[in-house]
Amino acid sequence: MLNVNSRPLDLMDKVRQFGIIMAGYPATRSDGNGACRRNFRIIFHRGYMENVNSFAYILIGVAGLLLSGIIASKASDKLGVPALLLFLAIGILAGSEGLGGLHFDYPNLAQTLGVFALAFILFAGGLDTKFSDIKPVFWKGLALSTIGVTLTAVFTGLFAHYILGISLIESMLIGAIVSSTDAAAVFAVLRSRKVKLKDHLKSLLEFESGSNDPMAVFLTTGLIAIIAGRGASFTSLIPSLIVQMLIGGIIGYFFGKASIFLVNKLRLGYEGLYPVLTISLLLLCYGSSVLSGGNAFLAVYIAGMVLGNSEILHKRSLFSFHDGLAWLMQITMFVTLGLQVFPSQLLQIAKAGLLISVFLMLVGRPLSVFLSLSLSRMPPGEKLFVSWVGLRGAVPIILATFPLLAGIPEAGRIFNIVFFIVVTSALLQGTSIPFLAKLLHLNKRDMPAPKSMLISNIKNWLTEIHIAGGSALANKRIVDLNLPQRILFILVARKEEIFVPNGGTLLQVDDKVLVAAEKDDILPLIQMGKPGPSKVLRKRT
Repeated sequence: MLNVNSRPLDLMDKVRQFGIIMAGYPATRSDGNGACRRNFRIIFHRGYMENVNSFAYILIGVAGLLLSGIIASKASDKLGVPALLLFLAIGILAGSEGLGGLHFDYPNLAQTLGVFALAFILFAGGLDTKFSDIKPVFWKGLALSTIGVTLTAVFTGLFAHYILGISLIESMLIGAIVSSTDAAAVFAVLRSRKVKLKDHLKSLLEFESGSNDPMAVFLTTGLIAIIAGRGASFTSLIPSLIVQMLIGGIIGYFFGKASIFLVNKLRLGYEGLYPVLTISLLLLCYGSSVLSGGNAFLAVYIAGMVLGNSEILHKRSLFSFHDGLAWLMQITMFVTLGLQVFPSQLLQIAKAGLLISVFLMLVGRPLSVFLSLSLSRMPPGEKLFVSWVGLRGAVPIILATFPLLAGIPEAGRIFNIVFFIVVTSALLQGTSIPFLAKLLHLNKRDMPAPKSMLISNIKNWLTEIHIAGGSALANKRIVDLNLPQRILFILVARKEEIFVPNGGTLLQVDDKVLVAAEKDDILPLIQMGKPGPSKVLRKRT
């Protein structure tokens, strides 16, 4: 390996690692016999090969951590514990005080990776959120993600002030950091234990967890600005909150609509380019929101919701891609945050961390939930369940790096306390969620599947439609027809070719199309394939 001083690497150190020692390279290309040129090539070759070997070790290490994360996700399903615990454990074991011995103390890098990963995770969460599901629980979820988060921060901050003896505003910062919940951790546990919640309860938890992160980020950054003396005050937080949420919401909606237009209208030649397109739009959405003074996390979440609730090309493959990307981001984020932790420091705050965590689980979160939902008619049992499943996840740990970078006096202590709260919350609450759902009778009862089904009970009919010139179907893509989802295009016969169409398939004159539709839609569909005006099929409400 190249000999490099123990001081932090500067640019020239990095250049020397690659063996490109430009300072010693003479202006003349040769001394007459080519000696200088040969020396340079030898130096470059040795440095390059040594650097390639180092890079190979890095690739192997990264691959090993990712593979361990994938295996851990499988183990979490078997053990019934949130995967984030195992991801964090991998990072800790690989860290400086673990078996791997990798020294990692770069809160700036950890925060950057965490924020970057969280943007993709929230976008994927928005894609999976259906307007039809959140509409019945919208106001309840909004109350939990705003009033509930604020009350959780206040109650937890007051208790932390009493336990830790630090200033009130610093203790409020701890409350703000741990005020948001993690939907992914909750539903990973429910899925692994095969627990199905009632539809409205599941939708409420999903909507709250997906929408409360922006509020926690706002409270955290606002309190840090006050502590750091940047001219902020408590009275200025409310107007700032309204402005950030409005700008973030508008930008998110705009980019969601822009994504729909571009995905459906660009007609890219390769299906693999569509995920690249959505990634670029996601990054544009996040960056534009930051530069405009909006809440970027809210923007990407809304953009994902708008896109996910629309008819777009390659919808299934795009959803699968972003789901896999979200998993990659989760593994990367939690392993990195695990590397940032020093277990020996956790022992010093274990008692205080455990007391704050227990208070948050048994008092702070339940009290905020019951107060936020005091005007709703939800049964007490459901409110109690919502209170208990408020698992802490990625966002609190990421937010705990903000005080470190801002130079807050108690930043190191705050980070360790927050990490301890996240671990105990996932461990204690995560493992008991299935039992509590069963105890409170909140499981969804599945209807028994019929033993047999007669053909007469099937509502859909199969029919063949011949597309004539001048018809409503000719020379149009299926996605542009805006037909109800109950109509399915199964096969297209075009000359000697038979293929399965998708939303981007352009229907041509003389095509024969096999369509599955309900009986009442058959005649209008046949008429649409004939020349002249035809009845418009509309979506049922």
